Amino acid sequence: MSTLALDAEALYADLARNLSPLMQPGTQLLGIASGGVWLVERLQQDLDLAQPFGVISSAMHRDDFARRGMTSSAQTQIPFDVNGAHVLLLDDVLFTGRTVRAVLNELFDFGRPASVKLAVLVDRGGRELPIQADLFSARVSLPATQSLALERHENGRFSFNVKDINVKGI
Repeated sequence: MSTLALDAEALYADLARNLSPLMQPGTQLLGIASGGVWLVERLQQDLDLAQPFGVISSAMHRDDFARRGMTSSAQTQIPFDVNGAHVLLLDDVLFTGRTVRAVLNELFDFGRPASVKLAVLVDRGGRELPIQADLFSARVSLPATQSLALERHENGRFSFNVKDINVKGI
């Protein structure tokens, strides 16, 4: 177990405060399952956003599908027309970029958006693909032998879990 201390609530507050430049009129929110969905749910409540948000899953477009199989991830549900939409993807942690690549493939299965932006709580580096966030609240460096995941508690508050993992299982 790592001693890295990240205040998920403070990072969430920073993200909420700094989202407005990415939110042009008509911007549609999509939360990447599961941490990104939690963020969008809370942002919709805290920022009093009226438009429905969507949920997008990377499961069907993962390049490691054969190794991981189907996860218990949420199913993609997009309650708006993707064609011509300005889409803001939200996620908890950006690491290799593979989840975002899979989500983009999923998104384009539904149509061709006018633009896609990405906002994350934490950018942990280690990119394997040329993908970057338009907005992040913190940048941290962790060894590949550790995972960083957002957790949502029963009271709706966020925290991070850092744990050691088997590198072969990434």
